[in-house]
Amino acid sequence: MKTLISSSRPVIASLSAAIVLLTGCADMSDAQRSAAIGAGVGALAGVAIGDSGKSAAIGAGVGALGGYIWSTQMQKKKVEMERATAGTGVAVTQTPDNQLKLSIPSDISFDTNSAEIKSNLRPILDQFAQGLSSQPNTEVRIIGHTDSTGSDAINNPLSVNRASSARNYLVSRGVSGQRIQIDGRGSYEPIADNNTVDGRARNRRIEIFLAERAR
Repeated sequence: MKTLISSSRPVIASLSAAIVLLTGCADMSDAQRSAAIGAGVGALAGVAIGDSGKSAAIGAGVGALGGYIWSTQMQKKKVEMERATAGTGVAVTQTPDNQLKLSIPSDISFDTNSAEIKSNLRPILDQFAQGLSSQPNTEVRIIGHTDSTGSDAINNPLSVNRASSARNYLVSRGVSGQRIQIDGRGSYEPIADNNTVDGRARNRRIEIFLAERAR
């Protein structure tokens, strides 16, 4: 492991320098600068995973494919969602690749073993849907998660059904279903200890991502 880290350092240093050089060009647009940063961060991730040019190339590809920008509209949306979710336990964050992420815990989203949206979630989804029609380059992803209680045969479809319920609600509020992707991860991506009541509650959640692509 020591050899791997040591041999990676020159490559990482070179990539870091390249990112600084590229993103410092005065004639680059915000979209181009964002794409360059995405590609560079992806490449660095590739080197961290494995010390080879192939890993760096794969990482750069993943970063560049993101191509997301953090526009004034995205920042405005983040502020709006922070205001709408204040005191609810919903975490509103900007991801490293410029996506707006809402992590919504189960106590305001779904009852145990249920995919029916709770009343507390509706105002949050209402606020999220508001104004998206004026942002045609945005994409929405909804990911459902469960705790480890129960089998995969129960948890996997439940996580998908919860994401589907959130999508259907957004569609009912005027968001095009073609802009919304859904997925379910069952119990495979916990964020807390499933051996505790609090941990299981935190793991039962949906995550909503909003991303804007460069025009």
